[in-house]
Amino acid sequence: MSNASLFEKLGGEAAVDAAVDIFYRKVLGDDRISHWFEGIDMDKQAVKQKAFLTYAFGGPNNYTGMDMRKGHAHLVEKGLGDKDFDAVVELLGATLKELGVTDDLISEVAATAEATRNDVLGR
Repeated sequence: MSNASLFEKLGGEAAVDAAVDIFYRKVLGDDRISHWFEGIDMDKQAVKQKAFLTYAFGGPNNYTGMDMRKGHAHLVEKGLGDKDFDAVVELLGATLKELGVTDDLISEVAATAEATRNDVLGR
């Protein structure tokens, strides 16, 4: 499976769907970052996130949302920063750990997330 995409290694669509659902429960329960999601339709947010992560992890590209820079610009204006990004990556890792994902795949996911940091934070 060495030529498999990260998406395939993680378990495909079902795995991404499960991870996003658990991830957002963690996010909404985390006082560090939950305020960024106030007033957000979380069902729509989860659909967008599932499509984005599927694409980012090498699966089919069905993502139709904004690019990371545009999609987060309004949050950066309100103070979104590295500590928030770090909390998201931490919760994503904890989610994957909970789902039994190996440490090496969690590291790949973290590296993929890290590659978006500057765009998400408008740098």
